[in-house]
Amino acid sequence: MNTESPQDTFGVVREIMVRLFDLESSQISLQAKLVDDLDLDSIDAVDMIVEIQSKTGTRVNEEAFQNLRTISDVVELMDVMLKEGQIKAASD
Repeated sequence: MNTESPQDTFGVVREIMVRLFDLESSQISLQAKLVDDLDLDSIDAVDMIVEIQSKTGTRVNEEAFQNLRTISDVVELMDVMLKEGQIKAASD
């Protein structure tokens, strides 16, 4: 997966959230809280992480997973994972 900017990553995250959790696209903003605003539970969070790992080709560490609170956090994490995946691919 190749995204050019955090805005591109936001679009991918939005698409994942809409598809996995039957949310409206308009509900998903960078400030949206995963639990309070989008009503995601721990199982939903695991499903989201599995999908992100699939898209990025890298694994989420437990600490990063536990620190996700907003869509912005998810976008930032996905950007980091994409960069790590590119670095790993370049070094292989």
